[in-house]
Amino acid sequence: MVRRPAPPSPSPAPKDRRPPGSTTPKASSAARSAAKPSRARGGASARVDVREWTAGIRLSAFSVIMLSLVVLGAWVLVPTLGTFIDQRQKIAALEASVQVSEAEIAALVSERERWNDPAYITTQARERLYYVKPGEVVYLVDNDLDPSALPREQEPVSDTLEEKPSDWMPQLLRTLVSTGLSGTAAVAP
Repeated sequence: MVRRPAPPSPSPAPKDRRPPGSTTPKASSAARSAAKPSRARGGASARVDVREWTAGIRLSAFSVIMLSLVVLGAWVLVPTLGTFIDQRQKIAALEASVQVSEAEIAALVSERERWNDPAYITTQARERLYYVKPGEVVYLVDNDLDPSALPREQEPVSDTLEEKPSDWMPQLLRTLVSTGLSGTAAVAP
């Protein structure tokens, strides 16, 4: 790449022609401090000529066309990409609902197969509708136990440990005899 020659430097500014002993305004001292070249590390000048930097950038017509095509492509594809992501999320949700529906269908098919079994129909008729076969007698028992004979709920267990000196064999025999001779039945929880 060929560099352009640097533009000619501006002509030196005229010197201040003030009489000696006059005071300088603050603006001229700020201008003088700005006119002094600042030094970076190593003593090199830190000033950068922007015109020189921008002159090095050359854009051909092909580069401009390609850059505009990339911008146009991004402008067209970004909304399409958002639509694509939304559609993929909807598809995933619909696939999940299809799996749930298939599980429900499988449960209903197995229920239908059970209802095709005559033994299942018979048990359901006996349990739900109290149907009986001809010649059978059904007895319905409606809470025949006296409320005082029902076992009480267990009382809370104490935190202290008590030890009673006793032999376990007579206690076991007493428990077995009292269980065998009891007149009430325990209700299963």
